Amino acid sequence: MTDPQRLAPGAPEAPRDCALCPRLAAYRAENQAAHPEWFNGPAPSFGDPEARILVVGLAPGRQGANRTGRPFTGDFAGVLLYETLIAQGLARGRYEARPDDGLQLVDCMITNAVRCAPPGNKPLPAEESGCRPFLAARLASLPRLKVIVTLGDVARRNVMRALGLPASAGAPGHGAETQAAGYRLINSYHCSRLNTNTGRLTPQMFAEVFRRARSLAG
Repeated sequence: MTDPQRLAPGAPEAPRDCALCPRLAAYRAENQAAHPEWFNGPAPSFGDPEARILVVGLAPGRQGANRTGRPFTGDFAGVLLYETLIAQGLARGRYEARPDDGLQLVDCMITNAVRCAPPGNKPLPAEESGCRPFLAARLASLPRLKVIVTLGDVARRNVMRALGLPASAGAPGHGAETQAAGYRLINSYHCSRLNTNTGRLTPQMFAEVFRRARSLAG
């Protein structure tokens, strides 16, 4: 088994004023000037530090985690994600699209491969690489982690690289599973408005991913 700790001696969360990616830092500053009441910083991971299941997205949305400071909170994708987690017993409380809604994750954590919101929701490859040590450190910080659910193929490729493996090592596509570095990876289509509105991802398909994750986690 690859030891992620050897890959990531640093902190699992980016500093509030992280300047590793100049374009993302400039975008943060632009949003701060326009909306000083927003979080406007690297969105920290959210959930259970003893989690056996880690959900990995690509990057915060401008009006989602960049605004609220909690992954997948405040944008459309968060509604399906958190309602699914609640239904599958991986969260308790009510999701009200704000970080003080009291929602708690159970045996689950959510993080992003890139911690700062990118312009157009598309981080550059260099930004994915620059932020990857935080993802690798987050993986290393979870002592009971067994299952990683990746939301989209770009998130899946970033997880593979964070584990010290080639991006091509994992199988693409919804529901695809891969054994990697001692973890079981399950890939899902991203729970975006586009994917759900077009029927590419249905609530039933999404729920099945997390039923499978719970089964694998034991």
